[in-house]
Amino acid sequence: MKSSDKTFNTEFYRFLWSSILVALSACLGNVVDSIIVGNLIGEDGVSAINLSKPITQFMFTVSMLLSTGAGMLVGMELGKKDFDRAAYIFTLSTVGCLAFGLLETVCGLFFTDTITGWLCNSEQLFGATRDYLYPLLLGAPTYMLSWALATMVGVDGSPRLVSIAILIDNAVNLCLDIAFIMWLGWGVEGSSLATVVGRIVGIAFMCWHFRYPSHRLRLYMGSEKMCSALKQIASQGTPLALASISLTALLYSANSIVLSSLGRTGIFAFSVCMNILYIYNLFLSGTCRTIQSLGAIQVGKGDEGAFRLVITKSFRFITIAMLITCATIWIAPEAITRFFGADEEDMVAEGVHALYIFSFSFIPFCYIYTLMVVYKLYGYHKMALFISLILSLTVIPVLWVMARWQPGLLWYSYLIAYLIEAVVIYILHRAMHVRFTLGQ
Repeated sequence: MKSSDKTFNTEFYRFLWSSILVALSACLGNVVDSIIVGNLIGEDGVSAINLSKPITQFMFTVSMLLSTGAGMLVGMELGKKDFDRAAYIFTLSTVGCLAFGLLETVCGLFFTDTITGWLCNSEQLFGATRDYLYPLLLGAPTYMLSWALATMVGVDGSPRLVSIAILIDNAVNLCLDIAFIMWLGWGVEGSSLATVVGRIVGIAFMCWHFRYPSHRLRLYMGSEKMCSALKQIASQGTPLALASISLTALLYSANSIVLSSLGRTGIFAFSVCMNILYIYNLFLSGTCRTIQSLGAIQVGKGDEGAFRLVITKSFRFITIAMLITCATIWIAPEAITRFFGADEEDMVAEGVHALYIFSFSFIPFCYIYTLMVVYKLYGYHKMALFISLILSLTVIPVLWVMARWQPGLLWYSYLIAYLIEAVVIYILHRAMHVRFTLGQ
């Protein structure tokens, strides 16, 4: 292997593993909360956390729009060595994320009961859902700033620091989960508060990056018109943000449909499956961030060979990760269900049944999502936008039809929808004569 190939491999895996650890911020915070809450409080606590996830996903959507899209621009500007414009994009993105987080805090202060009513139509689960949602909304700025800094600090050359910060974030969250719930008796509210405190600690560690002499990003208000820059940021982040907002709609709709069709048992099984999705998303998000960050730098340089190598290695990694995850679920579905605190036998049985099906359903989802990022970086913006819209929205009508006519097959809805999407994308790809070439 040539020295340059070894250097590129080292750089690729440095970005990849740091990006995967960044994804822990959105992954383990929810999964750890659910596991601890399930074992210390019960199955209804796990369901309450899942019912609150549309709000977290909505905040993540705005982060996608403002920070992930900006991260791709910053990567391109750094590749061109235009450090002032990179700093300006960084400033707009960070301030925008923080402002939106503060708006969410205001909503938490005055409208928590109203928001909880939108998310949960079960009187039995309303109280627990509200208790988890209140600290989440108050701490929204920490979520937004954590995701924004993780993207920017990684692109600016400190992915290892981001990795350490995220690990510490989740370690603090885990320890405080146990302390707040078991020792202080704060219930699901304590679990949510632990996540917020973990975010604050993680942000503090990531800010250390700006003390390094080598950092290139800084707060900087350039002479460029703000509207023009914001439009460009939004343009880069829109496909990913639309995919995320579609997922928000899907989470909300799926929770409502499952709760209405299968009741308390069904919503717990669905909650377990959604937590397993976070494990898939751990690898998916890390892979896509690597393509967006390292890939965007190669696009800025105009190095098509290096960019193709990033894509090839990314698809190879995500394939191996998905197969291992799927096999693990099939080996021990009952153990996984009980790990989330299931004691009642009907809940265990429903959880096992749902996991068998969902473990396959998430595989086409991961491929389609990664392909969307590739289309975007190659300049096929309309195709990327189309995929971002259908990725989750296709599932909603399939879920509705299944719930109405074949509720016993409800868990197959995701797999059916993603297979339909894959066929449609293939047809459009051929019809549009897509050629993956930079500078087309």
